[in-house]
Formats: sequence, structure tokens, C-alpha cells
Amino acid sequence: MDFTSLSAARYSLRKFSPQSVESEKLNRILEAGRNAPTAHNLQPQRIFVLQSPEALEKIDRCTDCHFHAPVMLVVAYDAKEAWKREGDCKNHGEIDAALVTGQMMLQAAELGLGTTYVGMFDPEQVLAAFPEMEGLTPIALVPLGYPAEGAHPSRLHSSRKPLEELVKVL
Repeated sequence: MDFTSLSAARYSLRKFSPQSVESEKLNRILEAGRNAPTAHNLQPQRIFVLQSPEALEKIDRCTDCHFHAPVMLVVAYDAKEAWKREGDCKNHGEIDAALVTGQMMLQAAELGLGTTYVGMFDPEQVLAAFPEMEGLTPIALVPLGYPAEGAHPSRLHSSRKPLEELVKVL
């Protein structure tokens, strides 16, 4: 599938099959995240792959978004390692982690897997539940897996503002 078709077809999956994600596909998704652009190539992103029933149960307690995917990716960044813009010192770690997340989501779609970007969670709860994330800032939970039978895009998926409303050529 070409990129234009892939980006238009990809949707936020909210109904997952219990089928496991093959390690080869998971590795390709993680590699896509590793290859994502980051400011000054500092790569401050950290990705946690939650697959065990215990880990999935712990992360489930940190959010009200329960999609029961067989894999949950937690994308975080290390603010100390991220590039800071000269002048106002804006930390670009969150931007870098968001780029990584988007690239992994598109790779998953190309492989026939579904994802959704979950930003509705308690970061402090995540950090308390997973001491391995100490010193990091989690920005996204990404449920990952195969679509369940009957899964489909939301009714708003194809609703897009006209390009003219979103883009100004100067």
C-alpha cells in the first residue's frame, strides 16, 4: 500500500482480538520508532513493551481507556537527553516522542495491526506502577494488536476539514 493510502486508511482501533502479536512484527514496529526523526538526533525516547498479564493489568489501572489489546506500548522521553531550543530552552522530548509514536503506528498499520493513541492516563500513576520508568516523562499509551471481528473506524474517521482551512501558503 502506498503512503497516501496507508495514512488515509489507518484508524484508531478500539476493539482488539486476543491474538498475539508476532515478535517479528513487534520488532519492525519498534525499529520504525528507533528510525523516527528526533531533534539533533538525540533520541530521548524510551519505549516500554507491556505484554505480560501483570504488566497489562498494572497499566490498565492507570487509564480509563480499556481496549484489552495484547500489547501496550508506553512511549516516554528523558527530558535530560532531549534537545532544548536556543533562546527559550523549549524541551523537544515530547515532540520527539510523538514523532516516534506516529511512525510506529503507521508501521503497525502497514503490517495489518491496529493501534490507538491514548493520552488519557495519569503519568504519576504510570511512574509509580513501573519503577523502570523513573526519571522519564510518559506521553502516550499505544494499545497494539490485531483488529477484532467487527472492528471498524469511528464514524468521524473520514471527517476532515478542507485543506484550504488548514493550510495557508504565504
